[in-house]
Amino acid sequence: MPPGPASGPGRLLPGKFGPRTMAKSSSLHIRVVEGRALPAKDVSGSSDPYCLVKVDDEVVARTATIWRSLSPFWGEEYTVHLPLDFHHLAFYVLDEDTVGHDDVIGKISLSKEAITADPRGIDSWINLSRVNPDAEVQGEVRLAVQLLQDSRGRCLRCHLLQARDLAPRDMSGTSDPFARIFWGSQSWESSIIKKTRFPHWDEVLELREVPGAPAPLRVELWDWDMVGKNDFLGMVEFPAQVLQHKPPNGWFRLQPFPSAEEDSGGSLGAVRLKVRLAEDRVLPSKYYRALTALLLESVRNLSEEDTASPLAVLEELTSGDCRQDLATKLVKLFLGQGLAGPFLDYLTRREVARTTDPNTLFRSNSLASKAVEQFMKLVGMHYLHEVLKPVLNRVFEEKKYMELDPGKMDLGRARRISFKGTPSEEQVRETSLGLLTGYLGLIVDAMVGSVGRCPPTMRLAFRRLQQRVEERFPAAEHEDVKYLAVSGFLFLRFFAPAILTPKLFDLRDQHADPQTSRSLLLLAKAVQSIGNLGQQLGQGKELWMAPLHPFLLQSIARVRDFLDQLVDVQADEEAGGPARALVPPSETVREGFLLKRKEEPSGLATRFAFKKRYFRLSGETLSYAKGPEWQVPTSIPVSHICAVERVDEGAFQLPHVMQVVTRGSAGTLHTTYLQCKNVNELNQWLSALRKASAPNQEKLAACHPGAFRGGRWTCCLQAERSAAGCSRTHAAVTLGDWSDPLDPDAEAQMVYRQLVLGRDQLRLKVLEESNPDAAGEADSVQGSCLEALARQKAAAAHLLEVLEDLDHAHEEFQWQGQGKVALGPQGS
Repeated sequence: MPPGPASGPGRLLPGKFGPRTMAKSSSLHIRVVEGRALPAKDVSGSSDPYCLVKVDDEVVARTATIWRSLSPFWGEEYTVHLPLDFHHLAFYVLDEDTVGHDDVIGKISLSKEAITADPRGIDSWINLSRVNPDAEVQGEVRLAVQLLQDSRGRCLRCHLLQARDLAPRDMSGTSDPFARIFWGSQSWESSIIKKTRFPHWDEVLELREVPGAPAPLRVELWDWDMVGKNDFLGMVEFPAQVLQHKPPNGWFRLQPFPSAEEDSGGSLGAVRLKVRLAEDRVLPSKYYRALTALLLESVRNLSEEDTASPLAVLEELTSGDCRQDLATKLVKLFLGQGLAGPFLDYLTRREVARTTDPNTLFRSNSLASKAVEQFMKLVGMHYLHEVLKPVLNRVFEEKKYMELDPGKMDLGRARRISFKGTPSEEQVRETSLGLLTGYLGLIVDAMVGSVGRCPPTMRLAFRRLQQRVEERFPAAEHEDVKYLAVSGFLFLRFFAPAILTPKLFDLRDQHADPQTSRSLLLLAKAVQSIGNLGQQLGQGKELWMAPLHPFLLQSIARVRDFLDQLVDVQADEEAGGPARALVPPSETVREGFLLKRKEEPSGLATRFAFKKRYFRLSGETLSYAKGPEWQVPTSIPVSHICAVERVDEGAFQLPHVMQVVTRGSAGTLHTTYLQCKNVNELNQWLSALRKASAPNQEKLAACHPGAFRGGRWTCCLQAERSAAGCSRTHAAVTLGDWSDPLDPDAEAQMVYRQLVLGRDQLRLKVLEESNPDAAGEADSVQGSCLEALARQKAAAAHLLEVLEDLDHAHEEFQWQGQGKVALGPQGS
């Protein structure tokens, strides 16, 4: 073991603080962009493609279906929080069929090593490969191998114990697994365990070594079929050197046959993907105190000449996707300290000071713009839902045909939906105009009447922003700039994007169909025009929007009044104070109808055993009743939840079922089974429940993915109801969204990683102080400027010292065997 780092004066030594443990943080940022040149699967000569996203063989997301397209555009983004030991990511493109099974078009498989090969991640077109059953393996096998020596020579003793999470190969959703073991020229087969993905063999094989070169050990698992050939389930192989020096003992991940995945050479089309892995090891809280103090000091003591504070350095360094991730972390960090307002004021004030043309104010994706955008999502999502959800639900449910662009009018569709006989373009335009103004009237009414529902922290942030803009552009001709600064964020970066893509803002569970999507686009364009205060009306190429202009111009005066009321808030102190969480524990984070299995269905058919109930989840309880207005719901304390997991489809012959396992006061476990409408709703409930129960201490490491029916578990066939779980739990797998809990240590760790990129820049600032030429030039500068320069150099030196302390802490934890040092920033 190498020696530890030297300790200088004022250094924070890891040994001085608490337990020497590091938390683990790993997130996959995924964007499924589009596909091209997909093969036609339907008789019409087209396809209806969608994409499934799997992490280690568990479906974490499903894109919308793009109907009748061989070049679909999905544009869907996901963040998946994961354990550090995940292995691969896979994308399956399928053609949806209304009758029968969906057709598989192809797949893309990315190993963890492939994703991390470039620190910036993957952003490219990737050809789809054929789905080869021999490559579709999953699960693990448990072995204990010994290489023994006696008077007759060497003997290999292989104890085949069990396997778990095997691929389902039969129509019932299970398999009939058996093992084949090969050592040199010898082979052996285990017994067949029927109808399970979690077989227990507990069989021992002994083979005598035959003359010749040392041979590897290969264990193959197969699904036995009475008719036809057996199906491959996976294999593990151990070289002779491993058998000799470190005989395998434990769980081993199953692998496909070498080169089992076939490259189609582009004949199946391609998908454009953006995938980035952000992986880190987070130190205990006390190590980040000095860095956090510097960050807080930056916003408390705002200086126009600031170039060496952590925030000033971060402004210069970050770009692209990394800037958005960093903005989110910084907003959450300052929200936790009750200083989100001063933080945003720091960034926006500096950007306003740098802007000379008011028409370009906040038009770029600067750190200030991204921070305000992420702040609105983190603080104002419930506000957004209250304002827009009722109107958007009507748009989705009524499915009215609306179109103003003559080049896009489908008179045949308009006739089928809204007219008797064949309508003219003028009739379609007039009817569409009436529908659009009707919906827009509801939207504008909801927005301008929402002042009292807007979170105080948002109102205060907008007040400060407007003040800075007024100070920078006081001339009368710039009167509208103070309104545009606020509406540019609230309307153009918050309301309009949510109208355009409601699913991305959790306003809908599914993406809109093409017709509804077009209606949403027209509504979003109108809201953008209102947010721009009508400055661009009549300009550009979309002159067909002109019929809407009278309504938009009438709405602009109401929007100005709304913005005046919105910023009419006291600014004496930060509203709300420090936050422990983005969502108060009593506030509902998810709700909706689910199907709940009766406690003791006692012989009822499966479809009658599940009853529709309305569920609400908060940080305190999971409650349910017959309807949303039911006065006395049944409640499950979130603190009692010890596992939230999927249930195999074969357990009840039903898809999209999950289980919530709770521990009673006597320590007994109780399982509640719930069925969701689709895989996305299932993932959202799984994620929300896992996040809500994350602080719970007594989590289960394993559970049963089946149900106890007919005197045994349907998954592993164990006859004892109290038998230990046969599958690992997945508490760490959640979907990232606006409701992610505050994590000051992980947020400070990302800031540290980004600042490390600016270390050379900081060193130059410190070296300038000892440069004779620079000092000579400084003699002619006034004393106040010299003092400011000295302060900046001292701040740079202090920040360098704080970064070095964190460097030493990470190095010591690495030397202590706590795991590898965190990966560097994923993109910069």
